[in-house]
Amino acid sequence: MRLTSLSQNIIQFCRYLRQKGFTAGIEEETLILQSLQHFDFTDQESFYLLLKAIICRNKSQVDEFEKLFRDYWKQLDKEVNAKQKESTKKKKQPTPRAQLASLNAWLKGNHKKETEEMATYSNVKQTLSQKDFSAVPDDDIEELMKVISNLSKRLAAKTNRRYEASNKIDQPDLRQTLRKNLRRGGELIDIMHRRPKRNRVKLLMLCDVSQSMELYAVFLLQFMYAFQQVYSKMETFVFSTSLKRITPQLKQKEFREAMDWLSMEHDEWHGGTRIGESLNTFVNDYGARLIDSKTIVIILSDGWDTGNIDLLQKSMHTIHTKAKKVVWLNPLAGYIAYRPEVAGMKAAMPYIDVFAPVYNAESLRRLSKWL
Repeated sequence: MRLTSLSQNIIQFCRYLRQKGFTAGIEEETLILQSLQHFDFTDQESFYLLLKAIICRNKSQVDEFEKLFRDYWKQLDKEVNAKQKESTKKKKQPTPRAQLASLNAWLKGNHKKETEEMATYSNVKQTLSQKDFSAVPDDDIEELMKVISNLSKRLAAKTNRRYEASNKIDQPDLRQTLRKNLRRGGELIDIMHRRPKRNRVKLLMLCDVSQSMELYAVFLLQFMYAFQQVYSKMETFVFSTSLKRITPQLKQKEFREAMDWLSMEHDEWHGGTRIGESLNTFVNDYGARLIDSKTIVIILSDGWDTGNIDLLQKSMHTIHTKAKKVVWLNPLAGYIAYRPEVAGMKAAMPYIDVFAPVYNAESLRRLSKWL
């Protein structure tokens, strides 16, 4: 079975079945994802029987399921809904494999350049902000990257402010004073003040770049890259089966250069996931120096762990004890029926202060409330 992102393929497969008359909704998707921790999903027959048992509701669906299953999992590149081809106005839903190819092409600079201005740019940008990263059409990847970059820089600038409003007479704030008095014709009646911002937080981001996260990782790394260009007190790491510090590369290189370097230097890129071992390495090698009571630790991962769960729990306990706050962002958490019941997430949950979804640009925008 040729898989790129198992969780995303399952979601896409359920969408395909819904188009064929099955009632494979979010509940079925979630149950399948939860059940896979108890099954050997590398065995195609076991994987087939698991999906069949959860999805099929009657004999006619059982009879039809095998053909649909074989067709979909053998031909991920093909369009699964013939009706979409009849509408030239609607964009095709990209398959995971096709989108990975598009992302790789974008990173290599082989992207399309638009020659026409769009009158509905703001509406397009808003739509892109709400679109799941795993379902972004090829033609929109570059525009979405710009949206994420601009959003990240604005958020970083806001977090990086060296002053905050003050009710005490410390230093006059000319900008806020003028803004406050504009409604009075510019006459300076209310004088606003500011003071140096105290206890500026340090940010530490750890991004899962394993196989199950590959359709999200590039977009999240774009966010981290743009943020780090503006926010100085930030450290960035990536992990899959091992941990890699990439702070210098994100500060010194162009984004595409940083991704090229990362794919060459990080041998386990898009491999399995050993969150426990990776976090343990972080705690032992960097924890004492980088984490203190002013540090917000942000972990971006779906929680699928094939490593040592006890080590994950121990490492999360240490990080939670030392840090100001631990934020865990999970792409799967955007589904209403999602429950963090895979072993890795269950082990980590007691040590997480904020657990939230991160699957589109709008969800990244909500980070501001926790920073």
